[in-house]
Amino acid sequence: MKILSATAHGAIDYLSVIIFALAPTVAGFTGKQATICYLLAVVHFLLTAITKFPLGILKTVPFSIHGMVEIVVSILLVILPWIGGFSDGVNSRNFFVAMGIVIFLVWMLTDYRSGTAASERTVAH
Repeated sequence: MKILSATAHGAIDYLSVIIFALAPTVAGFTGKQATICYLLAVVHFLLTAITKFPLGILKTVPFSIHGMVEIVVSILLVILPWIGGFSDGVNSRNFFVAMGIVIFLVWMLTDYRSGTAASERTVAH
């Protein structure tokens, strides 16, 4: 069931950027976990900004490619605490696993065709 439009997905993406940027301070983790959060905030912002969908700024990356990147990121986020060696840090471990699950759910619920159609209408005008 694809209930999220490209616009809704974009809004969630920008909210995710804010969450990644604030998480270390709010949840109280530091070190490589915090660095990874800040890098994810930057990368997620850049991907969202260059995606060809209603809330994209440069509109160069197809929305379907954006979706492929997000499915990979969602899986990596869930396993990151173990491959990164910080699975003992409960706050950071739970944060990364939860964000991975949320990004996966957003991926599952997004209609990636809606972004393409909207972008084509925008370009046609």
